Amino acid sequence: MRLSIEHVTTLSYDQPINEAHTEVRLKPSDASGQRCLSFKLVTDPVNASVLSYTDHFGNDVRYFDWLQPHTRLTITAISEVMTPASLDPGSRELTPLEDYDYRHPTSYTPADEAICRFAGPHVVDGDPLGTAQSLMRAVFGAIKYERGATDVKTTADDALSLGRGVCQDFAHLLIAACRCQGIPARYVSGYLYDPKFFGDNAATHAWVDVFIPERGWVSLDPTHNCEQSERYVRVAIGRDYADAPPTRGVFKGNAKETLDVRVVIRAL
Repeated sequence: MRLSIEHVTTLSYDQPINEAHTEVRLKPSDASGQRCLSFKLVTDPVNASVLSYTDHFGNDVRYFDWLQPHTRLTITAISEVMTPASLDPGSRELTPLEDYDYRHPTSYTPADEAICRFAGPHVVDGDPLGTAQSLMRAVFGAIKYERGATDVKTTADDALSLGRGVCQDFAHLLIAACRCQGIPARYVSGYLYDPKFFGDNAATHAWVDVFIPERGWVSLDPTHNCEQSERYVRVAIGRDYADAPPTRGVFKGNAKETLDVRVVIRAL
């Protein structure tokens, strides 16, 4: 599927700040069967010099400094992407570093006793893919989707206890549950195209890749209880949200910051 994406991030401050350093992961990936056909990043103020690097997980990262006093910063990312019908599984073996990264707990995905108890009844003996799919269904049933119920700092065990959350929380709980059962799992950030959403009603999305021996990566979306399809646009991967945030930054000043995000996705 060919899709266009406009992602506008506005950072506003209640009083002028003196300088800001900003880092974004907004360019759709060229991997796993997906092709990024074009990408443009525009800032307002317009004179920021945008640089780039590739991080530890292969994600494209753009960064810039704005050193003049300002009360608003707008970042607009415009992309065109061709998505595959399903995820290309890639290599059928993990490197030692990948195996370590995607098996071990993190602050967002702890090896919590409650999570391991939650995961235990859903193990399918001798079938890691069947186990991961069963865990996806369990997470889908354990958490009610509710915007505002959690925040960007909520961990998997918090979301399980609360029973409510957003896609980030669904993804973190599935990752933690899979790792409790020895299944490597990684966080995916990106977008989900839904033709029912018109104008700027779209949003970023998060889901999970699990690694299956002799098969490779399989992509599961616990928020919607399904596998990745052509409607998914992959942007970044990592151990958890901390490795793949759309935006991250720091500023100098005593102002209160307000974040506003607008996403428009269209089929071409």
